[in-house]
Amino acid sequence: MRLISICPSNTELIHYLGLTSFLVAIDDFSDWPQEVAHLPRLGPDLSIDMDQVEELKPDLVVASLSVPGMEKNIEQLQKRNIPHIVLNPQSLNDIGDDLLTLGKAVNYNERAAEVAADYHSIIRQLKDASLTVSSRPSLYWEWWPKPVFTPGAVNWLSEVSELAGGTNVFKDVPLASVQTDWEDVLLRDPDHICLAWVGVRTEKINPRLLLKRPNWPDLKAIKEDHVHILEEDLYCRPSPRLIEGIWKLGRLLHWDVYKNIELPTVFKT
Repeated sequence: MRLISICPSNTELIHYLGLTSFLVAIDDFSDWPQEVAHLPRLGPDLSIDMDQVEELKPDLVVASLSVPGMEKNIEQLQKRNIPHIVLNPQSLNDIGDDLLTLGKAVNYNERAAEVAADYHSIIRQLKDASLTVSSRPSLYWEWWPKPVFTPGAVNWLSEVSELAGGTNVFKDVPLASVQTDWEDVLLRDPDHICLAWVGVRTEKINPRLLLKRPNWPDLKAIKEDHVHILEEDLYCRPSPRLIEGIWKLGRLLHWDVYKNIELPTVFKT
């Protein structure tokens, strides 16, 4: 079986199902697991080289609509009659469903059912823990600094916030991704700021830039030193790796509640 993934979250789904050895190529941004490092690269997920995809003669391309602009990949796969499936997860439940969808597509139904069951089980455990927290701090997630993009209600990061014992300060906006501005964030005055810039490694994020924004030094989160640089790959990709992100965030916000939760080996990276 010859598989191609053209999105990092799909590469991760493939690994959870034990199918990494069947991959023959991936997009430029796929960087986990380490076993994919040697594979041919097909370009950024928004600019996939479809001629190269076609030349590789895949049995299945795992495509995605989780990022705006990926529609053109789907159009090309259809136009060229390349076998493919399209995933478009927006919630944690969607990710569990995608495990089953991918498992069915490659005839790995039993393995997919096992992984999905483990996935939902640890989510229930994290949810139970979140229900015991005494207070829920508000979280401002920053996906991109200028223009400002942040997740709204229709996004897994609102669920991640809740399961970690917090609340997304933009959960009142019924969108997956919200383009806003510095003044709006200032008015909402979040308890914590979570910087997870898409495609940017943590060491490249400079939190001091926040101090240059008008009146941002007055924000509660900045005054109380509650600015967190978080791993983009644990929070911005709709794959089971979000579980580790929830677990880490829960320990950051409510150590006493989450300190005794141990992740199953399959969800440790």
